[in-house]
Amino acid sequence: MQLYNTLSRRLEPFAPAGPAMTMYVCGVTPYDTTHLGHARCYVVYDLLQRYVRYRGHDVRYVQNVTDVDDDLLRKARELGKPYDVVARENLEILRRDMEALNVLPPAVWPRATQEVPTMLEIAQTLVARGQAYAREGNVYFRAASASDFGTLSRRSPEQMIARLREERFDPDDPRKEDPLDILMWQAAAPGEPTWDSPWGPGRPGWHIECTAMALRHLGTTIDVHGGGEDLIFSHHESERVQAECYTGVQPFVRFWMYAGTVYAGREKMSKSLRNLVLVRELLPRYSGDAIRLYLAQEHYRAHLTFEEARLAEAAALVERLRAVAALAAPGEGPTPLGAQAAIVPASDDFRARFEAAMDADLDTPGAVEVLRDLAAAVESDPIGPAALGRASLLNELASVLGLRLAGQPGTVWPEY
Repeated sequence: MQLYNTLSRRLEPFAPAGPAMTMYVCGVTPYDTTHLGHARCYVVYDLLQRYVRYRGHDVRYVQNVTDVDDDLLRKARELGKPYDVVARENLEILRRDMEALNVLPPAVWPRATQEVPTMLEIAQTLVARGQAYAREGNVYFRAASASDFGTLSRRSPEQMIARLREERFDPDDPRKEDPLDILMWQAAAPGEPTWDSPWGPGRPGWHIECTAMALRHLGTTIDVHGGGEDLIFSHHESERVQAECYTGVQPFVRFWMYAGTVYAGREKMSKSLRNLVLVRELLPRYSGDAIRLYLAQEHYRAHLTFEEARLAEAAALVERLRAVAALAAPGEGPTPLGAQAAIVPASDDFRARFEAAMDADLDTPGAVEVLRDLAAAVESDPIGPAALGRASLLNELASVLGLRLAGQPGTVWPEY
């Protein structure tokens, strides 16, 4: 299998380094959820996880929750609710949406507020080594401690500073030795949740949260780290250098993998622009399978502009695939997975084509085209000896894409 590695900016052969693929994906900050950008991100890594499992590997997947953060605290103040109540309400929405989309739950779903001791251990160690420093209750990582800071994002210092301003991370903070230094721990502010630390009460910075959770739950080197492409800088660049300086192990991540941005018209879909398409608003009109198939028909690295007409086409294709499965065995409903698979003619190349597409940097548009062709083959000969085997293969390959043509049970996420 080949995957595009953002660190090297090229396709590279991919296989898990150990018996199980380890994968960390940045989860939500639960002050609002689940828009189509969230859905695309988590469906992309679900597709990778399902395909790696299909290829015979186990997967250990960790997806965090940033349940203490400036945005969440601001939203809680606006609503007049405790921040943890806002988080819990939105995580329940996310959980239901992920189940509707048949996204496999992570093996570990850690929340930042439960991982503070690990964050403090990392920060204390880096301060002791001189790779971080404390000022007025804040702790900053010295970006200069990592000679390759900026390698992942490939931005100049000027570009990085500009991006920090966009993200409201103050590069002009007078307590910083350098504008690019990373806030690891911030001193207590009135009305905010705090934890005790060697530098006084405070709370963690954003980047150290993922550094700590990834290291604790997956180890010093991870096979795949994912998220939306907007996280490359500053979040993942900062997370990477903190981890590698703390452990002394490189690389922290073997493959950095990113889902492309979702747009509404010409604008990026975002809360600030109020142009979100919410999964919970789509689900009364479209099935989870339809939304998954719509997302899979665009390559994961490409930008996706939401078009409801394309979603309607995906819904029609799902119904066609389901009908084809039923047509192969009239009166019996969809063919059970694996039934009569040996009947598939030896001349059929559907499985080989499907695997070749998925091996080519998770080419799900190509994989969906194989499902179309397989359905057409059944439609052209619905009562011949090969029909049942082809329908079974259709169900099997569709399930690798997370579709439930044969009525398979959906996923169940833990309550938060």
